[in-house]
Amino acid sequence: MILEMTRPVQGGLRQERKLEAVSNNLANADTTGYKKDVVSFDRLFKARLNKDYSQGDVVQTGNPFDVSLSRSGFFKIETENGIQYTRNGNFTLNSEGVLVDMSGNPVLGQGGAIILDLQNTQDPGAEINELGEIRVGGDVVDTLDVVDFQDPDKLEKSGENLLSYTGEPADEIPVNNPGIKHMALENSNVQVVDEMVKMIDYHRMFETFTKSMLTFDEVDNKAISEVGRPR
Repeated sequence: MILEMTRPVQGGLRQERKLEAVSNNLANADTTGYKKDVVSFDRLFKARLNKDYSQGDVVQTGNPFDVSLSRSGFFKIETENGIQYTRNGNFTLNSEGVLVDMSGNPVLGQGGAIILDLQNTQDPGAEINELGEIRVGGDVVDTLDVVDFQDPDKLEKSGENLLSYTGEPADEIPVNNPGIKHMALENSNVQVVDEMVKMIDYHRMFETFTKSMLTFDEVDNKAISEVGRPR
């Protein structure tokens, strides 16, 4: 009976992992640039968390430092844990004129941290074109450093919508035309209705496996208490 119990236990654990992923996706449905997780299992039923890098909807914000990517690739961010990557282009300028993300980490251009001097120009605005070139007063100040990877499975989520790369820095592939949209942000690629349907389905399956376990447990108890009893 123990062997029969193994199947519903494994099935319940698989549904539990799927429920965790779906719950996390729903919690981040409004997180800019978030990429949803999808659980898969190998031949040995070992769970694997995959990231779905499909494009999220792009919305105009009017913020002069917001940018979004319409093609594959990631912005590079300099953090205290080293260079990390993100699809979240919700940027701003700090008091020193450095372009930073909302956590204060510098956004990297092809010349390093991007510094914009908007005080000493007649045109105080900054324009960012499709190639990622940042122009102030008509002059190109820097170009956003956008890179991609041949094996994105080596990217791991590290919180605050950032990704860490576990391979070699040399694996970075420059994206020459990332299709940047100025004053726009990429929404999460989570479709709430789809995730809710999955959650209901996984929950029902989890209940089914739980009931199977209870049934096997009752049979076990009955066998132990009644088999061999003198009649």
